[in-house]
Amino acid sequence: MKNGFFRGHGLGNDYLVMDPQELTFKLTPKNVQRICDRHWGLGSDGILVVAPSKKADFGLRIFNPDGSEAEKSGNGLRIFARYLHATGKTRKRRFTVETKGGIVSIVVHLDRHGDVREATVEMGHATFEPATLPCTLKVTELVQQPIDVAGRSFTFTGVSVGNPHCVLFKPYGKSWSREELLELGPALETHPLFPKRTNVQLAVPTGRKELFILIWERGAGETQASGSSSCAAASAAVRLGLVESPVTVKMPGGTLLIDVAPDFSLTMKGPVAEVARGFFSPSFVRTLR
Repeated sequence: MKNGFFRGHGLGNDYLVMDPQELTFKLTPKNVQRICDRHWGLGSDGILVVAPSKKADFGLRIFNPDGSEAEKSGNGLRIFARYLHATGKTRKRRFTVETKGGIVSIVVHLDRHGDVREATVEMGHATFEPATLPCTLKVTELVQQPIDVAGRSFTFTGVSVGNPHCVLFKPYGKSWSREELLELGPALETHPLFPKRTNVQLAVPTGRKELFILIWERGAGETQASGSSSCAAASAAVRLGLVESPVTVKMPGGTLLIDVAPDFSLTMKGPVAEVARGFFSPSFVRTLR
């Protein structure tokens, strides 16, 4: 059967997985937008695409709902791991995946039915240099730099975990509202300081080893959870001395555990679920050609 898809989610952050060799249409930006539309298409927070790799066991391309391409996604990688195992493309418990943001190592954890219930992903290193974001600042390191947005002044921490992030903190005992996320998220994503746009996290330390974050993803908007955002916020908070590793990162969709090593290498562990497998209808496919 052609034109199949696999749907999964990590803490409510949902992706479709597809293999181009099994499709009769191309995943152009326009087609990605149509498929990801929750009213006119199948709907998702993005599409994970099987890709060739000469450096890892598997290759992965990640598309945002607006058709742009992301370098890395922590939730996406866990969903991709479940897809690989559930569809028999691998029976290994440990394997590597090449993304545009680097090669990651994944370990899957099975439940009593043999399904992948959790995955541990080595997410690479967090870096704080402008060249990795990219960003127009010329300073050596992006730690608590000023930024003006939506008529207000903040300080932010810029960090890359293979993709760029802008983290804003409030002190312990305070909170961010969803209204603030919807106001600041899109304004920060497209701020002139970030010519290639950025992901945004509004973060608050909630304990010695805990954070709560709200997430605005580049090219996707508000999301219930994000693995790379959790890694970015956790590494920034550890760098600033706000929390200690390992960090429990809480989000509207649930919780991930992020280990931040002294060299800022990152390991993420969290749940993953399969939702459905199916096929696009011939009539819908005709709209994609």
